[in-house]
Amino acid sequence: MGATLALTTLAGAACAQSVTMDLANEYGESTIMGQADKVFIEAVDQASGGDIKITGHYGGSIGYKSVDQFDAVGDGALDMADTITTSLSGIEPLFLLSSLPFIAGSNADAKLLWEVARPHYEEVFAKHNQVLLWATPWPPSGIWAKKPVTAQGDMAELKIRGWDASGVRTMTNAGSTAVQISWADTVPQLAAGSINSVLTSADGGASSKFWEFLDHFTPVNYSMALNMTHMNKDVYDALTPEQQQIIRDAAQKASDAAWADLELRVAENFKEMQAHGVTIVTDIPPEFLAFLKQSGKEVYDEWLAAVGPAGQKILDEYAAKRGS
Repeated sequence: MGATLALTTLAGAACAQSVTMDLANEYGESTIMGQADKVFIEAVDQASGGDIKITGHYGGSIGYKSVDQFDAVGDGALDMADTITTSLSGIEPLFLLSSLPFIAGSNADAKLLWEVARPHYEEVFAKHNQVLLWATPWPPSGIWAKKPVTAQGDMAELKIRGWDASGVRTMTNAGSTAVQISWADTVPQLAAGSINSVLTSADGGASSKFWEFLDHFTPVNYSMALNMTHMNKDVYDALTPEQQQIIRDAAQKASDAAWADLELRVAENFKEMQAHGVTIVTDIPPEFLAFLKQSGKEVYDEWLAAVGPAGQKILDEYAAKRGS
């Protein structure tokens, strides 16, 4: 599945390199990251005059889950992938940064955190023979369930899916039965009754029609996880400088589109969810949010212990630029 290079004869004796690549994404085409991928693919196609063709594979259709995509790209089994990086904490604990509980209180905070940490992420990808292209933010995450979740006692009734170790630990500390489940396995687990709730964004739930199982969404704004699109470095290095610049420029367009789309996505998701009978819980007691935040405190301590001084440096720079 590695990139295919071919020499295409042009007018005269000149030759141009034609490239085809595959881009894997465990999430659906309609999600914010799926749409960012499409922006990227179309921008590359247009800027290259069709000489670089990238095929997007959505919903895990190419056979990889996010947790597998990182190694697959590094090894060259995949040319590039759009991966929820918080699932990769077993590879690098830094990847849990964006899903530390309540670390970003707004879209602007989430973008600032990404900008501060980007050089550190790039080092990790480079160490694993990969090039980081851009990050797509998930809208703020909440709790999909069969009833409002607004009190400590409500947590005990939840058998909840988390997408990473941080979410599982926080939800467990809050009193629920929490398990880490890949996105591809979430709907089957809901259908089987193995779980009765999901920690994710409105966008993720809407894209997978969670209303077929769950009719309440409590937007606790737990965190705004990041998907990152990354490319095999050998494939990237084989491109001409001009082609590399096309990839970089298109990645910036995809990033700009994703961050600009964030506010609109939440409003559109809520409208679609309500049309399908989902109740958006608006009355969330501050003391419940404070309880959830306290439940996640040890996640920070464990993360800092795993990441080391670099983690504290990121948090300090983020706090300074945020003014907090």
